[in-house]
Amino acid sequence: MSTRLRLALFAVAQLCLLPAIWKIARALPPFGNPIEIYGRSIDTLGPPLRHISNMVSAVNFDFRGLDTVGEEFMLLCAVTGAVTLLRGIRGEDRGAKAERLPGRPLLDRAESTILVARVFAPLILLFGLYMVLHATVTPGGGFQGGVIIASGLLLVYLGEGYDAWRCLAPSRVFDAMEGGGSLLFLLCGLGPMAAGGVFMENLLPLGSIKDVFSGGLIVIENASVAIAVIGGFAMLFLEFMEETRAAETENER
Repeated sequence: MSTRLRLALFAVAQLCLLPAIWKIARALPPFGNPIEIYGRSIDTLGPPLRHISNMVSAVNFDFRGLDTVGEEFMLLCAVTGAVTLLRGIRGEDRGAKAERLPGRPLLDRAESTILVARVFAPLILLFGLYMVLHATVTPGGGFQGGVIIASGLLLVYLGEGYDAWRCLAPSRVFDAMEGGGSLLFLLCGLGPMAAGGVFMENLLPLGSIKDVFSGGLIVIENASVAIAVIGGFAMLFLEFMEETRAAETENER
């Protein structure tokens, strides 16, 4: 399909959507007016029901917990698809060497790069852990903290090199974290149903509001999301870096 035809189809699609967009825009409240009904309901029900002060976590793990399960398994399916496509072609031989472009010099890491990576990698990992643990108290949560922790693993790669990073980050561990975290999150919803309750109904002590470990079942749900996100994003980083390996020839196999 030519570029001109693509642009023409895009313009036609925009014209078809324009009436709907205009109608939605006209129905929006004036700029600056708060949407009070939903927000005030969450603020009223969240603290007494789950003893947490971060209402975003109350929405994610209580009021729309079923939607969050769907989002979690969307990430699981996306990562699984990427791993299946990439790993299925090249295998998982850790002894393969990275591919080099002809004529490009191989430079050693600067000492400043190693120093910065070694200093900031632990700090980023600790900050990500802080974000995970404080999901019921302040803005943060398992998904945000999990992404930060997984990103901190890249600094370990930059500072220590691929071989050392690969030994510290085995793919089997990340596979188990991704699948195990997702399964644990699902069980947090199905477990209360098996006990005669409703999906994601709290079965644990709620604790004191504004305490790090308040929220009852939300603590486990948040931890399971963090485990799954760390494993999922780390697997993606690993698979993309593994794509730099030189392809094996028939004589090398």
